[in-house]
Amino acid sequence: MKAVLMTTPGEPEVLQLQDVPEPEIHNDTEILVRLHAAGINPIDTKLRHRGTFYPDQMPAILGCDGAGVVEAVGSAVQGFQVGDEVYFCAGGLGKAGTGNYAEWAVVEERLVAHKPKSVSFTEAAAAPLVLITAWEALYDRGRLAAGQRVLIHAGAGGVGHVAIQLAKIKGAEVCTTVGSQEKARLVRQLGADYPILYKQTDFVQEALDWTGGEGVDLAFDTVGGKTFFDSCGAVRVYGDLVTLLEPDSSQGNLKIARSRNLRISLELMLTPLLQDIVAAQQHQGEILQQCANFMDEGKLKIHLSQTLPLKDAATAHTAIESGSTTGKIVLEI
Repeated sequence: MKAVLMTTPGEPEVLQLQDVPEPEIHNDTEILVRLHAAGINPIDTKLRHRGTFYPDQMPAILGCDGAGVVEAVGSAVQGFQVGDEVYFCAGGLGKAGTGNYAEWAVVEERLVAHKPKSVSFTEAAAAPLVLITAWEALYDRGRLAAGQRVLIHAGAGGVGHVAIQLAKIKGAEVCTTVGSQEKARLVRQLGADYPILYKQTDFVQEALDWTGGEGVDLAFDTVGGKTFFDSCGAVRVYGDLVTLLEPDSSQGNLKIARSRNLRISLELMLTPLLQDIVAAQQHQGEILQQCANFMDEGKLKIHLSQTLPLKDAATAHTAIESGSTTGKIVLEI
């Protein structure tokens, strides 16, 4: 099959289209999928640049997100059959025999969900990682409830734009940081109540003004660095702050968080894959199935900024690393 291989860490040019053997089902709970599309995520670019989680298993096929058609199933698979259209977040972290920048993939059943009927394979492939990340951050870590007010950073980005919609589905009010008027229009279309142009104003003060000086119930940091520490001042006393990045003590301190008695949570949706936690993997598959229902009900949509052929994976990485993209980039296979 054709696949994009990473033979060594480096710049985007290390990604090369090559011929490799097709993957095969080895466990009775696995599914063989003919891929139609693969999503690109920032984790892909980080792994390409610094090396994968499994450096002894190079070369690697990157790409956690995939969508396609089931071509074969293991003897113990119960929820899927040949011909089913599916989407999933699995592999792509450097482990041999995994990755979705390819024509075929073998995936554990528990990680797979039926593709939303109302969207294309391309849209479906853009969704899994960001959906799971936003769901776990807002619902599982942040315990978001109806009527609460939430601050979501980088609302026009891959995770941010679905986080806005999931927060609105839960019945929350949303303010979100964006970098331009164009992005402000996009997030309003997605349901955001109050876009904050962070380059022109102090997002902490804006969030406080929006909440009558009290602060938001939950802040969701997708940026990290100084933004994480500054966000502490935008959260109400006894509120929640969830971050996707490891806090860097050189960028600030937690004095405000301590004085406001904040509950701070770290979200890494890759943990179930890296540590092979079966129950958590099943939960992520269930998240995707529920989000598929939301999409088919018209409550949730994925914003695609660009689609490229499989051979242009390097171009997709370059675009993501520019830091100026909105929504998601997908490889069509």
